[in-house]
Amino acid sequence: MSDLFDRAVQKARKLPEAEKNVIATIILEELEDEDRWKKAFSKSQDALAKLAAEAIEEDRKGQTKELDPDLL
Repeated sequence: MSDLFDRAVQKARKLPEAEKNVIATIILEELEDEDRWKKAFSKSQDALAKLAAEAIEEDRKGQTKELDPDLL
């Protein structure tokens, strides 16, 4: 266990049961959300590669415009 995580767990152990449950719920939701993002990105790699190739080809053909950040 990392030192920071260990310190957090030790402090959390001293909390009332209801507060422990709130913290546990937050941690579990964050971990599940991270898993969902990883799965979503792993499935989208082919689509992203295809879009990138299309954008490069359009730029090569002169079909793109340079972005002017002042217009954003």
